[in-house]
Amino acid sequence: MAAVALAFAVVQLCFAVAHMDLGWDETVYLSQVDPRNPAAFFSAPRSRGVSFLAAPVVALTSSVLVLRVVLVLLSSAALYAAFAVWRPLLGRVRPALAALLFAGLWITVLSGPEVMPNLWVALTAVAAAGWFLRARADAPGRRGARAALAATLAAATLFRAPDGVWLALPMLAACAAVRAWRRPGTVAAVLGGLALGGVQWAVEAYARFGGIGRRLSVSSDTEGGMGAHLGAGLRAALRSLNGPQLCRPCHVAGPSVTHSLWWLLLPLLAACALALAARRRADAAATWLPVACALALAAPYLLLLDYSAPRFLLPSYALLALPVAGLAADAVRAVRPGRPRLVVAALLGAVLAAHLTVQTEELRLNTADARDTTVRYRRAADELGRLGLTAPCLVTGPRAQPIAYEAGCASAQTMGNNRSTTTAGIVRAAHRMPTALLFDTEDPYLPAYARDWHPHPLPGTDWVAYLP
Repeated sequence: MAAVALAFAVVQLCFAVAHMDLGWDETVYLSQVDPRNPAAFFSAPRSRGVSFLAAPVVALTSSVLVLRVVLVLLSSAALYAAFAVWRPLLGRVRPALAALLFAGLWITVLSGPEVMPNLWVALTAVAAAGWFLRARADAPGRRGARAALAATLAAATLFRAPDGVWLALPMLAACAAVRAWRRPGTVAAVLGGLALGGVQWAVEAYARFGGIGRRLSVSSDTEGGMGAHLGAGLRAALRSLNGPQLCRPCHVAGPSVTHSLWWLLLPLLAACALALAARRRADAAATWLPVACALALAAPYLLLLDYSAPRFLLPSYALLALPVAGLAADAVRAVRPGRPRLVVAALLGAVLAAHLTVQTEELRLNTADARDTTVRYRRAADELGRLGLTAPCLVTGPRAQPIAYEAGCASAQTMGNNRSTTTAGIVRAAHRMPTALLFDTEDPYLPAYARDWHPHPLPGTDWVAYLP
């Protein structure tokens, strides 16, 4: 397990840290706690857990490299801690193999040093599921396990409130259906963790949106109308499996069979693990609970959305890695000792090596793509500084947010999911402070208020800055 965590840190440092500036969503989360920049508009679907995680680092330094390195260390330690929870349940080998399977995915490596919530939901979900199993009435140390269950479930909910609820549903169902968990202490730990992690989200719902129901409604609108998108969500998830990092609208071609085979086999492998556990009956809960939690966490992204991003399914991948690792270990042990067992182990090792090779290739491509995007953000921000945009200043337009953060300006939108002002508000702001409208060179529809503003092409980007 320690070797896996160390390798995870090294791969992050080699691939995902060097020369990678901040992405769009990262600047939104960081701006909420950054004392040097105005806070960006924080839309209804977001939760603030990852902002709180990064706050101590941002308070001390503006260095993106320092932030990345700290997140590498934290995510590697969290990987170790989350899967180590399962050692008393599965032994030493299976959790370590599960951690390797999860850490070997390109999106896991890329997410480690990013200020994004999905990886942290994944790791807290793995830990919460393990502590739930260890909180059974007949388990040793159950009181401590219940406290850890509440804490990890609270953390998952703080990182993404809806995901925390979906994660808790199989646990509550198990409390109702299985006598071993039908104890007030376990139920209280689940509900208490949800309440503790969701209180900030609920308070903000009333303060900014008029209540929880209203926030959920606004969240649905922001996501494009959450509803029955059965085929669209699944197709979008497959198409975005190896990038782009956000597929909205999702019109890209799907990955090749060789690069998507693991994803297509994952449900089959999970089903085989469930069948084997049901046949064996020896603590089958260690198999079906991770699968149930993985399905619950995947459901809203596969069934209720018509777009996708590879990071959305990270919690499900982390949980499904546990039964898949168990299935691999069972396959080796099912063969008699000696040469046959060595042959099976070698074959499985070769399959794993091929899988990791594919993931490394995708990691390299997606890291380069992310780096190219963030470099353009930085170039645009530097050019705006040369044009005279210094704080306090305002940037608006379709790509305003990440560029405004890099330039030390506020951002505002008059339309779309991040609408935070009106056209009149932009015009009034332009009379008070340096203001720029960022516009795509291919978009012919320049807003009326900027038609007499002066265009300034931003070298090395696809955008033009219009200044009064």
